[in-house]
Amino acid sequence: MNGLLKLSSLIDGLTERVGKAIIWLVLVVTLIGAGNAVMRYVWNYSSNAFLEIQWYLFSAIFLFGAGYTLMRNEHVRIDLISGRLSPRGRAWIDIFGIIFFLLPMATVIMYLSWPIFLLALANNEQSSNAGGLTVWPVRLLVPIGFFLLVIQGISELIKRIGFLQGLCPDTTAKGHKPTPEEELVLAIKAQKGEL
Repeated sequence: MNGLLKLSSLIDGLTERVGKAIIWLVLVVTLIGAGNAVMRYVWNYSSNAFLEIQWYLFSAIFLFGAGYTLMRNEHVRIDLISGRLSPRGRAWIDIFGIIFFLLPMATVIMYLSWPIFLLALANNEQSSNAGGLTVWPVRLLVPIGFFLLVIQGISELIKRIGFLQGLCPDTTAKGHKPTPEEELVLAIKAQKGEL
Protein backbone atom coordinates (compact mmCIF):
# COMPACT_ATOMS: atom_id res chain seq x y z
CA MET A 1 0.00 0.00 0.00
CA ASN A 2 2.93 2.34 0.63
CA GLY A 3 3.85 2.16 -3.06
CA LEU A 4 0.30 3.11 -3.99
CA LEU A 5 0.39 6.04 -1.56
CA LYS A 6 3.62 7.22 -3.23
CA LEU A 7 1.89 6.94 -6.61
CA SER A 8 -1.02 8.95 -5.18
CA SER A 9 1.43 11.59 -3.98
CA LEU A 10 3.01 11.81 -7.45
CA ILE A 11 -0.43 12.17 -9.07
CA ASP A 12 -1.37 14.85 -6.53
CA GLY A 13 1.86 16.71 -7.35
CA LEU A 14 1.05 16.66 -11.06
CA THR A 15 -2.52 17.73 -10.40
CA GLU A 16 -1.32 20.57 -8.16
CA ARG A 17 1.06 21.84 -10.86
CA VAL A 18 -1.64 21.66 -13.54
CA GLY A 19 -4.13 23.41 -11.26
CA LYS A 20 -1.74 26.22 -10.40
CA ALA A 21 -0.84 26.66 -14.09
CA ILE A 22 -4.42 26.91 -15.34
CA ILE A 23 -5.17 29.63 -12.82
CA TRP A 24 -3.17 31.91 -15.13
CA LEU A 25 -5.52 31.06 -18.00
CA VAL A 26 -8.26 32.93 -16.15
CA LEU A 27 -6.17 36.09 -16.43
CA VAL A 28 -5.45 35.41 -20.11
CA VAL A 29 -9.17 34.90 -20.86
CA THR A 30 -9.99 38.13 -19.02
CA LEU A 31 -7.36 40.12 -20.92
CA ILE A 32 -8.48 38.71 -24.27
CA GLY A 33 -12.11 39.53 -23.45
CA ALA A 34 -11.23 43.05 -22.35
CA GLY A 35 -9.06 43.58 -25.42
CA ASN A 36 -11.83 42.35 -27.70
CA ALA A 37 -14.33 44.70 -26.04
CA VAL A 38 -11.98 47.69 -26.36
CA MET A 39 -11.31 46.92 -30.03
CA ARG A 40 -15.03 46.54 -30.71
CA TYR A 41 -16.07 49.82 -29.07
CA VAL A 42 -13.05 52.00 -29.87
CA TRP A 43 -12.12 50.84 -33.38
CA ASN A 44 -15.37 49.10 -34.33
CA TYR A 45 -13.42 45.91 -35.06
CA SER A 46 -13.98 42.42 -33.73
CA SER A 47 -12.97 38.91 -34.69
CA ASN A 48 -14.55 35.52 -34.15
CA ALA A 49 -11.06 34.25 -33.38
CA PHE A 50 -11.01 36.34 -30.17
CA LEU A 51 -14.32 34.84 -29.06
CA GLU A 52 -13.29 31.32 -29.95
CA ILE A 53 -9.93 31.51 -28.17
CA GLN A 54 -11.85 32.56 -25.05
CA TRP A 55 -14.07 29.48 -25.42
CA TYR A 56 -11.02 27.28 -25.97
CA LEU A 57 -9.24 28.63 -22.91
CA PHE A 58 -12.37 28.35 -20.78
CA SER A 59 -12.65 24.73 -21.91
CA ALA A 60 -9.04 24.16 -20.83
CA ILE A 61 -9.72 25.77 -17.45
CA PHE A 62 -12.79 23.62 -16.88
CA LEU A 63 -11.38 20.32 -18.18
CA PHE A 64 -7.88 20.59 -16.72
CA GLY A 65 -9.23 21.98 -13.44
CA ALA A 66 -11.60 19.06 -12.77
CA GLY A 67 -8.90 16.87 -11.24
CA TYR A 68 -7.56 19.79 -9.19
CA THR A 69 -11.06 20.48 -7.90
CA LEU A 70 -11.50 16.82 -6.97
CA MET A 71 -8.14 16.75 -5.19
CA ARG A 72 -9.00 19.87 -3.17
CA ASN A 73 -12.40 18.39 -2.30
CA GLU A 74 -14.08 21.49 -3.75
CA HIS A 75 -16.36 19.63 -6.16
CA VAL A 76 -20.13 19.77 -5.84
CA ARG A 77 -21.37 17.16 -3.45
CA ILE A 78 -24.66 16.60 -1.71
CA ASP A 79 -23.87 16.65 1.99
CA LEU A 80 -27.41 15.78 3.09
CA ILE A 81 -26.33 12.22 3.84
CA SER A 82 -22.54 12.27 3.84
CA GLY A 83 -22.40 15.30 6.13
CA ARG A 84 -24.06 13.25 8.87
CA LEU A 85 -21.70 10.31 8.52
CA SER A 86 -18.42 9.59 10.23
CA PRO A 87 -15.20 10.10 8.28
CA ARG A 88 -15.10 6.33 7.66
CA GLY A 89 -18.67 6.42 6.30
CA ARG A 90 -17.76 9.30 3.98
CA ALA A 91 -14.69 7.36 2.81
CA TRP A 92 -16.87 4.35 1.92
CA ILE A 93 -19.32 6.58 0.00
CA ASP A 94 -16.39 8.17 -1.86
CA ILE A 95 -14.91 4.77 -2.70
CA PHE A 96 -18.27 3.59 -4.04
CA GLY A 97 -18.75 6.79 -6.04
CA ILE A 98 -15.24 6.74 -7.49
CA ILE A 99 -15.41 3.07 -8.52
CA PHE A 100 -18.95 2.97 -9.87
CA PHE A 101 -19.53 6.51 -11.16
CA LEU A 102 -16.46 8.74 -11.56
CA LEU A 103 -13.97 6.31 -13.10
CA PRO A 104 -16.38 4.60 -15.52
CA MET A 105 -17.87 7.93 -16.69
CA ALA A 106 -14.52 9.66 -17.11
CA THR A 107 -12.94 6.64 -18.82
CA VAL A 108 -15.80 6.31 -21.31
CA ILE A 109 -15.71 10.02 -22.17
CA MET A 110 -11.92 9.91 -22.55
CA TYR A 111 -12.18 6.82 -24.78
CA LEU A 112 -15.01 8.18 -26.93
CA SER A 113 -13.47 11.64 -27.34
CA TRP A 114 -10.15 10.36 -28.70
CA PRO A 115 -11.48 9.31 -32.16
CA ILE A 116 -13.28 12.65 -32.45
CA PHE A 117 -9.98 14.42 -31.86
CA LEU A 118 -8.17 12.17 -34.37
CA LEU A 119 -10.83 12.83 -37.02
CA ALA A 120 -10.63 16.59 -36.45
CA LEU A 121 -6.83 16.43 -36.69
CA ALA A 122 -6.86 14.30 -39.85
CA ASN A 123 -9.35 16.64 -41.53
CA ASN A 124 -7.70 19.79 -40.14
CA GLU A 125 -11.18 20.78 -38.96
CA GLN A 126 -11.79 24.53 -38.99
CA SER A 127 -14.44 26.58 -37.25
CA SER A 128 -17.58 27.21 -39.28
CA ASN A 129 -17.44 30.87 -38.21
CA ALA A 130 -15.77 33.42 -40.47
CA GLY A 131 -12.29 34.11 -39.14
CA GLY A 132 -12.60 31.22 -36.70
CA LEU A 133 -9.84 28.98 -35.41
CA THR A 134 -8.69 25.44 -36.05
CA VAL A 135 -10.86 23.05 -34.02
CA TRP A 136 -8.62 20.05 -33.37
CA PRO A 137 -6.66 21.65 -30.47
CA VAL A 138 -9.83 22.15 -28.46
CA ARG A 139 -10.97 18.62 -29.29
CA LEU A 140 -7.70 17.37 -27.78
CA LEU A 141 -8.54 19.09 -24.48
CA VAL A 142 -11.38 16.63 -23.80
CA PRO A 143 -9.39 13.37 -23.65
CA ILE A 144 -6.51 15.07 -21.83
CA GLY A 145 -8.84 16.67 -19.29
CA PHE A 146 -10.63 13.40 -18.60
CA PHE A 147 -7.31 11.54 -18.40
CA LEU A 148 -6.25 14.00 -15.68
CA LEU A 149 -9.58 13.42 -13.92
CA VAL A 150 -9.17 9.62 -14.15
CA ILE A 151 -5.69 9.62 -12.62
CA GLN A 152 -6.80 12.00 -9.87
CA GLY A 153 -9.79 9.72 -9.22
CA ILE A 154 -7.35 6.83 -8.82
CA SER A 155 -5.30 8.94 -6.41
CA GLU A 156 -8.41 9.78 -4.37
CA LEU A 157 -9.38 6.10 -4.29
CA ILE A 158 -5.94 5.17 -2.99
CA LYS A 159 -6.14 7.88 -0.30
CA ARG A 160 -9.61 6.77 0.85
CA ILE A 161 -8.48 3.15 1.12
CA GLY A 162 -5.31 4.31 2.89
CA PHE A 163 -7.44 6.29 5.33
CA LEU A 164 -9.60 3.24 6.08
CA GLN A 165 -6.41 1.28 6.78
CA GLY A 166 -5.08 4.03 9.05
CA LEU A 167 -2.17 4.85 6.73
CA CYS A 168 -3.09 8.46 5.86
CA PRO A 169 -5.25 11.28 7.19
CA ASP A 170 -8.85 12.01 6.20
CA THR A 171 -8.46 14.29 3.18
CA THR A 172 -12.18 15.00 2.97
CA ALA A 173 -12.42 16.69 6.36
CA LYS A 174 -13.39 20.34 6.14
CA GLY A 175 -10.44 22.55 6.85
CA HIS A 176 -7.92 19.85 5.90
CA LYS A 177 -6.50 21.97 3.10
CA PRO A 178 -6.73 25.74 2.93
CA THR A 179 -8.69 27.25 0.07
CA PRO A 180 -6.76 29.23 -2.56
CA GLU A 181 -8.05 32.43 -0.96
CA GLU A 182 -6.75 31.32 2.45
CA GLU A 183 -3.40 30.40 0.89
CA LEU A 184 -3.18 33.89 -0.62
CA VAL A 185 -3.92 35.53 2.74
CA LEU A 186 -1.26 33.38 4.41
CA ALA A 187 1.28 34.25 1.69
CA ILE A 188 0.59 37.99 2.07
CA LYS A 189 0.92 37.76 5.85
CA ALA A 190 4.18 35.83 5.46
CA GLN A 191 5.56 38.53 3.13
CA LYS A 192 4.64 41.21 5.64
CA GLY A 193 6.20 39.19 8.47
CA GLU A 194 2.91 38.83 10.32
CA LEU A 195 3.21 35.06 10.71
